[in-house]
Amino acid sequence: MEEVVTVVAAAPPPPPSPQPRLPPQGLRPDTRPLGEIMIERGFVTPEALAEALSVQHLEDERLGETLVRLKHCSDWQVCQALAQQFGLPALESLPPTQVDDELAERLPISYARGNMLLPRRFVTEGGTLEVLASDPTKLLDLDDLAQVYDAEVELTLMPSSAVGELINTIYSKRAKDVDLEKKEEVFDEEDEDILHASAEDAPIIRFVNSLIFNASKEKASDIHIEPGDREIVVRNRVDGVLHETKRAPKAHMASIVARVKIMAGLNIAEKRLPQDGRIRRKIAGKEVDMRVATVPTAHGERITIRLLDKSAMALSLDAIGMAPDHLRIVKEVIHRPHGIFLVTGPTGSGKTTTLYSCLATINQPNLNILTVEDPVEYQLAGISQVQVQPKIDLTFASGLRSFLRHDPDVIMVGEIRDLETAEIAIQASLTGHLVLSTIHTNDAATGITRLVDMGVQPFLVASSLVALQAQRLLRRVCPSCCRPHRPLAAELEDLGVVPDAFFAGEQCLRQPLLDGEGKVVSVSPVGGRKLPPPGMVWEANPSGCDRCGGTGYQGRTGVYELLTITEEVRRLAIRNADAGQIKQAAVEHGMRTLRDDGALKVLQGVTSIEEVMRVTAEEA
Repeated sequence: MEEVVTVVAAAPPPPPSPQPRLPPQGLRPDTRPLGEIMIERGFVTPEALAEALSVQHLEDERLGETLVRLKHCSDWQVCQALAQQFGLPALESLPPTQVDDELAERLPISYARGNMLLPRRFVTEGGTLEVLASDPTKLLDLDDLAQVYDAEVELTLMPSSAVGELINTIYSKRAKDVDLEKKEEVFDEEDEDILHASAEDAPIIRFVNSLIFNASKEKASDIHIEPGDREIVVRNRVDGVLHETKRAPKAHMASIVARVKIMAGLNIAEKRLPQDGRIRRKIAGKEVDMRVATVPTAHGERITIRLLDKSAMALSLDAIGMAPDHLRIVKEVIHRPHGIFLVTGPTGSGKTTTLYSCLATINQPNLNILTVEDPVEYQLAGISQVQVQPKIDLTFASGLRSFLRHDPDVIMVGEIRDLETAEIAIQASLTGHLVLSTIHTNDAATGITRLVDMGVQPFLVASSLVALQAQRLLRRVCPSCCRPHRPLAAELEDLGVVPDAFFAGEQCLRQPLLDGEGKVVSVSPVGGRKLPPPGMVWEANPSGCDRCGGTGYQGRTGVYELLTITEEVRRLAIRNADAGQIKQAAVEHGMRTLRDDGALKVLQGVTSIEEVMRVTAEEA
């Protein structure tokens, strides 16, 4: 019998999977350690590097992350050093319009955010994919992308904050605006980190989540859910100004209130009394605390949600808009061993941010810093913070009194509201402690008379106070759409600017800007902004643009009035002079009022005349 031999053809080998291409042509890696590269480029000092290396292992993080956390350098500087080390191109930022949205559709947001990777575009017709990333060492993740997109991967480095911002912007376009009248509209659960409901969940849950998400995206500070006679009106406060965002049928109000109360841990059965609670969520990759307050009104319970974005809080005196001469004096004041520094202003004027920035500036291991607050908005490392609880008689006064037995160097009191708190604060300052606090008055000089009105002896006020600072927050004109405006002479005079000097291009401020030696210095732009053309100022574009949401303004900065206690001011305080006399004496000694500081912001190209006049209307 003939043997039959079957010949089986060998299967062709599988095609090689696309691989990430590192580095691109024209760039060569630098094999030296990252720290050595950063020292050579002047990004960090050897002492800063040694400190970072000594604590890096305690936090289980990369060297660059430690350097940024310790504020020895910026994440962009780390990115540049990594780009040199790996031979890769680097970008500090990128407009969302230069990212292909369709590429993101094929990648879950959880994967993109978890690995800080974002496909940007195909750079060649042959299929080379450019990917934005913050960490060049994640080669396995790049290999996954090569498989998903069936393309070679070419890496471009960006700071993690910039990559995260792009991811949030690109993917937020996919999130739909939930309408209670259109129940077929649902969220994609992968769109955001907050608890989005799936298609079968109640539309109320999706509606409340959409309110929170949209407010966070707009960088709103507050959400107001207000019941009316027939409708529910939702308004967001963005840059200090309220605007309506949504309406819903009145029939849904009870369900919306119940949903918010459940999220905040409140009693859903109690509808007759005000309640306060807190919600903690991660929204678009950022930790956000929300303070919830409910109050019964004629048409039902009203809800206010205050959003506190920890990542957006600038805990630096250099970043809150103080002029150089003003900043120098404040730093001198908060480094004093004793005395009282008061920050004054209405609710929402940034007083808490200023105090936190002061504490962050002086926070050192050799100082014992204690705070008593209502509420504790942000936790500060190395500082003992106490929450006021009136129900158990833990008030500002009782907390402050107990602090004196804990050997403090610096004490921060959230607010001086009554005579008892004021007297204990003064006693603490006179016995060798630095006390920082706030008080509700319209200007700095009125803070002195307010303490006297509480019942504090004038000589105690004069001997304990070191300085008072009044402040307001004003909106910054959008740098993308602001336009030049030639002001009228009357507008300049109301602002406190000398018209003839302004149009001549000379020093025109009523209270000029001084350097550290007391010499007049010229006005220069701040924050990378451009000065307006000669003889003109910037004004907000009424129609706005996409970047500012059609408002003409984007972000806020502070205007400040710093009153230091000179001998003349001290004599007036002891004589129980009124606030007008004290303010006049301070201005004669070089104090810039709120409006004068606003005029400086106008000349620096930060804001508009209209905005300064709105914020400082009480000085008219």
